[in-house]
Amino acid sequence: MRTPSRGGAGNGEPQAMDGPESRTPGGDSAARGRPRASTGSRADRPARAVAPWVRTRLRTAPGAAVAMAVLVVLTAYLAAAFPRSVDAYETNGLRHDIRTATAVERVLEISSAAFGPGVPRADREKTLRGAWVAQTQRKIVRGLPAPVRADEGSSAYGVRTSEPIEGTDPWLAAPDHLPPMFTLAAQAGLDSHSALREGRLPRADAPVTESTAEVEAAVTAATAESLHIEVGSVVHVPAAGRDEIGVRITGIVAPRDPDNSYWSFEPTLRTPALVAKQTDDRPQPRYWRAALLLAPDAAPVLLATAGEPQLYWRIAPDTTALTARDAPGLASRVASLKNGPELTELRTNVIGPVAVVATKLDDIVAGHRSMRAAIAPVVAVAALGIGAVAAVVLVMAGGLIAARRRAELALLRSRGGSLRGIGGRLLAETAVIALPAAAVGLALAVLSVPEARLLPAVAAAGAAALLACAALPVRAVVGHRRPLRHGDREDLVRARPSRRRTMAELTLLALAIGAVVALRRRGTGGPADSGGTGGLGDVDYLVSSAPVLVGLIAALVLVRLYPLPLRLAGRPAGRLRGAVGFLSLARAGRASSSGALPLLALLVALTTAAFGGSVLAGIDGARERAAVLATGADARISVGGTAPELPEGLAAAVRESPGVGEVTAVRVEYGVPLPSDSKGLETVPAVTMIGVEPKAYARLARQTGLGEFSADALKSVGGGGVRDGGPDRSRVLPAIASPAVAERLGDGPRDIRSAAGDFKVRVAGIHRDTPASPGTDYLLVNAADLTQRAPTTLLVGGAKLDGAALRRTVAGFGEGFSVKLRTEERRTFVNTPMQEGAERIYAAAIAAGAGYALLALLLSLSQTAPERVTLLARLRTMGLTTRQGRQLLGLEVLPQALLAAVGGALVGWATVVLLAPGVDLVRLALNATSDVTLEGAPLRADPWSLVLPAVGVLALAAAVSVVQAWWAGRQGSIKELRAGDSR
Repeated sequence: MRTPSRGGAGNGEPQAMDGPESRTPGGDSAARGRPRASTGSRADRPARAVAPWVRTRLRTAPGAAVAMAVLVVLTAYLAAAFPRSVDAYETNGLRHDIRTATAVERVLEISSAAFGPGVPRADREKTLRGAWVAQTQRKIVRGLPAPVRADEGSSAYGVRTSEPIEGTDPWLAAPDHLPPMFTLAAQAGLDSHSALREGRLPRADAPVTESTAEVEAAVTAATAESLHIEVGSVVHVPAAGRDEIGVRITGIVAPRDPDNSYWSFEPTLRTPALVAKQTDDRPQPRYWRAALLLAPDAAPVLLATAGEPQLYWRIAPDTTALTARDAPGLASRVASLKNGPELTELRTNVIGPVAVVATKLDDIVAGHRSMRAAIAPVVAVAALGIGAVAAVVLVMAGGLIAARRRAELALLRSRGGSLRGIGGRLLAETAVIALPAAAVGLALAVLSVPEARLLPAVAAAGAAALLACAALPVRAVVGHRRPLRHGDREDLVRARPSRRRTMAELTLLALAIGAVVALRRRGTGGPADSGGTGGLGDVDYLVSSAPVLVGLIAALVLVRLYPLPLRLAGRPAGRLRGAVGFLSLARAGRASSSGALPLLALLVALTTAAFGGSVLAGIDGARERAAVLATGADARISVGGTAPELPEGLAAAVRESPGVGEVTAVRVEYGVPLPSDSKGLETVPAVTMIGVEPKAYARLARQTGLGEFSADALKSVGGGGVRDGGPDRSRVLPAIASPAVAERLGDGPRDIRSAAGDFKVRVAGIHRDTPASPGTDYLLVNAADLTQRAPTTLLVGGAKLDGAALRRTVAGFGEGFSVKLRTEERRTFVNTPMQEGAERIYAAAIAAGAGYALLALLLSLSQTAPERVTLLARLRTMGLTTRQGRQLLGLEVLPQALLAAVGGALVGWATVVLLAPGVDLVRLALNATSDVTLEGAPLRADPWSLVLPAVGVLALAAAVSVVQAWWAGRQGSIKELRAGDSR
């Protein structure tokens, strides 16, 4: 082939190059250009190349290059952001769980009893002084095994009396004539954790020993107010074998941060508490528990008390550098500190032989790992779905470019170009675009999601770039591995699947069936014996890919079935008077057999959207259910106590409150004992008895879905619980009971003793929950048959309750009332960072899936756009009107769009139904510390998630066809009808 001149080309193809670069790709001599005539030493030098291949191609189609770069940036960003987002929310979740736990749960408390009388007195006193305790604190902090780190600003250490000591002064507050009990604590760091309100901080100017008669101390403002303590007061506490010890109060302080574990680990250090003394008296007498804060060097005086002095070091964990990947190591190290080699090290070389480590930090980490194990597989479903759609779209983009350049590549192949040479140059073209674009996407992901591992993001973005680079070369090489005859048709209707394709489809079908069966049997979690961290690394990806595999199988089945309705519809359409219907069906049947890719993308995207939308809807539904279980109605009004009665007129006033629809008054009595069982064993008095008006309460149960029953089941026996002027203990009341109570009571009448009266009950119905007391064991009877029937609780219904107005109404009847609104309870189910992160990923997966689905549809229509425009131009010369042209294009794309929309909705519904038994959304909806317990939150198909994406596909297909018809109408027909154009 002779190299054409610089201006001689007119066919739009890239010009060949002289010299080594002028060879047709892969051809060694078939396309070698002749050297230009020259003299001298330049005679044997090859001519300079006309233009580099890659630069020429990019200049020829800059729009396509920019579009491909944007697609790769978006895909690489999503691919890189996913693992970083998972890392971020898992890390934030672990830190949140530790920070929000109580101080007693999260702090590592290392304690040791003071040395006994067998140790010399001087040594015993030395080990209690501030210097030795502080030095030991530093040794402990330095020796903590990673990843356990100390937050020294929240840690505390010192010496305290482990048993409370009585304050003997008569002027101290004694509510029920019981003297207050004090904890004497010589805790370091009082100056930095408190603000001085009055006086000065305690000191130990002279060395304090076991025999010291008086020491100094400070108290908090709350303690001083409650116990009538002032600066200068002397509190006396008993000593063993000698006179009382005087504790002079030199200052009153206020905690700078009361929630800091320095104060909150032992709350009585900052706030005194009224404690009930365990006696048979009712009500039980109470006394004050408070703390006196000594100077650290005054601790030796505690040896003279009966309070059993104890050294302690309370190490608050530092979470700033903690990551989710540290969770297994953290749990292991904490276990070692509690009962393992680290504890042995503390006892041997740091503290002493009786050191004890107590903490619930390992339980917090275990709860975090459990939630990770529950959330990760569900998140993996969304990730695999959107990843599959993105991969299909990238392949489609490469296929579109290959189809547009089919003639060019066929020409190169016919002139001696090898597949390796053509593929290499196409790879270079796409690499120049895809690699920088993937780097940009990776950078955006790193900037938008900080504090996460880089390597998984790099691997994900690299995989996206590799797929983008390989899509065009592979499609071109596969399409041109054999010579192409001009005019060959690749109709979807005429295509006959090969044996290899049939075997591949059967293999995918087997994988899909196996994934669905495994998911239904064991759920979304990994193998039961997995000992991993509970994160994405332990996910069974075959099980999590079940929705993708189901969508893939559905796409393959629909592609095989697609020609059948077209053939059936084509025959009657040919008999119609108009030509539009027949032409549209004929055109739909002549669509390329590669149309399975767009259909696959649409089906997987719609399935992912349906599954993700159903997950989000299920989470919201579970939280609504939990809110109802927390209140039993839209609002709940009660007053404290075992069975307090509401004032008269309250129910009527609440009915007049704005937004209130119905008010149901019930009597709730807690702690009613059940009769002994057949073995004579008494139950714990923990059963709730509820007296109701049957008709109103039955309506409430039906509205809330909590134990719906017929009002006739609680029909009154009459008499109002009275017979012959006295209580009728022989009356038998029909009752509805929880399963455990019904099992205990049996079928016959059983005696019940309660504050509402003594009577017999016979179980008339069994329901797990009831609005007045959901989630507990209960006994429901007709209030008209009780001796004492005054209501104790109001259950209020109303879709638009005004909470502020309702509280004002209740406040008008006095104090001590509790008003709980269902909407407020719903808001208390706040997401932990892990739950929020999982929901954000699902929302992003739905949005990205919808975007990729629309892009797949646009790519599919764009691939055949030139052919359709040419068809319209030719048909206009035959008399086709503009309106008929729009109808033709719309009806042409309708079969595939309708197939994708209807098929996607059906496949999404079938996927949810198939996988629902293996998916439980409780851990996604509620956190581990929630007071409400849900027995399960099953996955159910959400109608909006099924219908809206399908309607969007149809609407977009119709819009694209209308725009194409409008654009074709604005263009002239001369260009489209030029002879020799291959369209």
